[in-house]
This record gives sequence, C-alpha cells and structure tokens, in this order.
Amino acid sequence: MLKELAKGKRSVVYLCKFNGKLAVKKVEKENIQAVNRINNEVFWLKKINKFKIGPKLYSSKKTYFICEYIKGKNIIPYLESVKNPGKVILKVLKQCRILDKLKADKKEMTNPYKHIIVRNNKPVMIDFERTRFSAKPQNVTAFFQFLTSKKIQQTLKKKLELNNQKLMPLLKEYKKTYSEKDFNELVKELN
Repeated sequence: MLKELAKGKRSVVYLCKFNGKLAVKKVEKENIQAVNRINNEVFWLKKINKFKIGPKLYSSKKTYFICEYIKGKNIIPYLESVKNPGKVILKVLKQCRILDKLKADKKEMTNPYKHIIVRNNKPVMIDFERTRFSAKPQNVTAFFQFLTSKKIQQTLKKKLELNNQKLMPLLKEYKKTYSEKDFNELVKELN
C-alpha cells in the first residue's frame, strides 16, 4: 500500500505500512540538484530520536527511508483550537533547545506550519532534510520570531501575550551565550 501524501522539491512522501503500522516513506526524487537529502535526514533522525524528537525512524536505504506516521494537527490550527497553548509552545521550545545544543539548525522554525504536528497535545517536529550543523543554530530564536509574528500574535490573542521589548534583549543574550540560564529567562516570558 503506497498513497502519495506530499510532493516537495527534493522528495515525495507516501503513506505506507511498516510492520503492520501506518508509516511514512520518503523517497528522494531523481535528477535533483540537492543530493543526499535523504541521507542527511536519516542522519539527523538517528541523532534526535535519542532525545525523543521527530518521528521514529524505522528503516532506511540510500534513496528513501521509512518512519513513524504522525497524525495530528499542524501547529497553527492546533494553537487556534486550544484555550491554553503555553504547554505545547514550551514543549516545542524545549525541543528547539535540544537542537541548539546539538548544533543542529533545522531551518524551518520561523514558519513551522508544516514542520510541527501536534498529536495528543505533544508537538512532533518533522522534515529534517534541510537540517545542518551550525556553530550558531537558530531554532530557539527562530521559533520566538514565529511566536512574535503578527499573524501568530493575532491567532494567540489573549491566549499568550509576549512582550517584544522584554524578549528582544533576552533573545540577543541567548544568541550570544546559548546558556541554560538565558534559555530559562526566555521561557519565563511565556508565563
């Protein structure tokens, strides 16, 4: 059973079965300029799965991999549908913090609409093909940028109010140090 779920620039994603469970098979397109995207994603999934981030990787070959199928709501519709989005936002930020510590820059955190699925009130990041090592990863800061964007602030009206004037110096400090202390100062602004 293979059913196409999505088609991107570099790959095609199918719904399939793996050991009796619904799964996702991501297949690299032929004749693309960005080669080894599947290998890159497999590398990162193996690394981050140890921290319970991302869909569980089941199997991989050179041009495809099979991982856990995540059924849930994309992050923005989820945030719109709940009274208190703070808990899920905090869970996303903690995952972003782990990625920063691993020097993994995910690249999509300023607009994670398709890259975070919330299942049973637990956010799951997906699509790590563009992730790369970086001395200065921007997952935490990019996700805060997303949270403070006009569109999200309108979505989160009265559910989560962020003070940009307080946040900006804290984000700059975090970007300099990447310290746990500075991360915790940022997180306090969610309350």
